[in-house]
Amino acid sequence: FEFQSGKSIVQYDERMKVYDKQVAKRQASEVSLDGGMDAIDYGNRAAREREMGDTTILNMTSKVSYQECGNQSLHIQFDPTGRYLVLPTVIGIKVIDWSANKCRKVIGKGDASTLRFLGGVMIMGDAKVDKQMHLARTAGMKSTTNSSDKKKEKISDSVLIAMAFNKRRFYVFSHLDPIAEANEKGDSEEQQKAIISRDVLNEPPDSDDLMLDNINGNDAKEAKLGKEAILRTTMGDIHIRLFPDETPRAIENFCGHARSGYYDNVIFHRVIKSFMLQTGDPLGDGTGGESIWGGEFEDEFVRDLRHDRPFTVSMANAGPGTNGSQFFITTVPTPWLDNKHTVFGRVTRGMDICSAIENVKVDELDKPFNEISIVSVDIL
Repeated sequence: FEFQSGKSIVQYDERMKVYDKQVAKRQASEVSLDGGMDAIDYGNRAAREREMGDTTILNMTSKVSYQECGNQSLHIQFDPTGRYLVLPTVIGIKVIDWSANKCRKVIGKGDASTLRFLGGVMIMGDAKVDKQMHLARTAGMKSTTNSSDKKKEKISDSVLIAMAFNKRRFYVFSHLDPIAEANEKGDSEEQQKAIISRDVLNEPPDSDDLMLDNINGNDAKEAKLGKEAILRTTMGDIHIRLFPDETPRAIENFCGHARSGYYDNVIFHRVIKSFMLQTGDPLGDGTGGESIWGGEFEDEFVRDLRHDRPFTVSMANAGPGTNGSQFFITTVPTPWLDNKHTVFGRVTRGMDICSAIENVKVDELDKPFNEISIVSVDIL
């Protein structure tokens, strides 16, 4: 609104029914919603919105009372220039140029599938240098001015600190990306360090954390999580790097099955060229298998473990939270599987073996005519 006249200038409709219409329209044209959001992902976000709306919060406006309106915990703000509106939405934190009526950027887009951001506070970076003042102060020092002009302008290290619904953490967004910098250098070890140090546990552990880390006194012996695995198949060895810090439940399950011999003599029951190789089912038809705890266990989606490259090792499932014993190895990038299947490893050696398995002849159910099986699995 314009403050003096009270006239409405721009209106933004972020109600879920707006997104409902977009989803229905794009489903009809078989195009995914913003950033690859499919119907299942959208359904999860919509359920989270309903849960947030039904959440009881403390109302301190006129008198202390409780009311079901969790949406009032959303925080909308302008940047210091007053040009951009920072608005938390179902697809991330939108940065809207309100005068041009355009969304310039969506912050946290990659995390919005699992986190509902509530807004936050901005901390601006280094102040911009007044060039006229700088010239006045350095009069006669041409060499200094010229050298400074040639230097590449550094990106402001301003940050946005946000909270998320039902989470006891805060999230920091910045222009600086140590993971991307490590990628540019081609240093895989430095990249892994950056990924591991990205998340800092800043809240007391809950019961799940206590059970996971075996520090609740019921079991003093720590679960042995392997860092590497060698899949010894009838066609050769496949070496896999595991991610125990990022996906501890999936790794504990995989290592437990491997050490117990659960995977021994299990066949690759589904092989699809230019897609993936699937195994881990003791029944050999894709319908069997369970976790080391019996039944199924939850997904572990990690922002930096994506299906963005071939030879990614991921858990097979029949929907959210239905992981058992089956897993697959991709042979091409498969980004449509992100936030649907838990990535817990990467093939480091034996890519040629994966390619050889990929190219075998299969029947109409994608099962190889000549059985290919796992002889054993070594955990290192």
